[in-house]
Amino acid sequence: MDVLPGGRAADTDLAALADLLAGPLLPAARGLLGCRLHAGGVTVRITEVEAYAGTAGDPASHAHRGRTPRNAVMFGPAGYSYVYFTYGMHWCMNVVTGVAGEAAAVLLRAGEVVDGLAVAQARRPAVRRDVDLARGPARLCSALGIDRAAYGEHLLGDGPVRLRPPARPVPPEAVIAGPRVGVTGAHDLPWRFWLDGDPTVSLYRRHVPRTRP
Repeated sequence: MDVLPGGRAADTDLAALADLLAGPLLPAARGLLGCRLHAGGVTVRITEVEAYAGTAGDPASHAHRGRTPRNAVMFGPAGYSYVYFTYGMHWCMNVVTGVAGEAAAVLLRAGEVVDGLAVAQARRPAVRRDVDLARGPARLCSALGIDRAAYGEHLLGDGPVRLRPPARPVPPEAVIAGPRVGVTGAHDLPWRFWLDGDPTVSLYRRHVPRTRP
């Protein structure tokens, strides 16, 4: 397990993060901002997230229609990774939250590479600016080398994918909330959270339904 400055205080911080993730969805999503995600020789500071509930009232959630082999980890317990493949080419990662038996997860939308920069650059050689290395959920996973093997990882343990508390607290006034990006249902729920003014935050794109000719 990572050793953070402060000895026992680091253990206390990790326990506090575990408690946060096991609680209500939206505070957990906000609390993930500033946390550090380690994988594949790279560390990313999380700057943008999106919350997704389970079967109750969130048609954009992968768990909206109930448990499947794909989304089973979303039903808890909290603190595990839900990784899925999208558009036939990209991996995206969520952090499972809430109580066991009730599906909820937070999509990691963007982050700042704070360690392992050369490794992240090698994984994404076409990127011209470092702020774009993990700007977007698929780019974040690419920079970290995350794929299907990370599904179901315990993020608060000492495994290959590890989530740790922020190096310093994020003040509430630094967090902005707004609608989620590109979802086909519950378009305008303000369940996306990001660090105000951070250049690594992804661009907002509202879902536009296709019209048939």
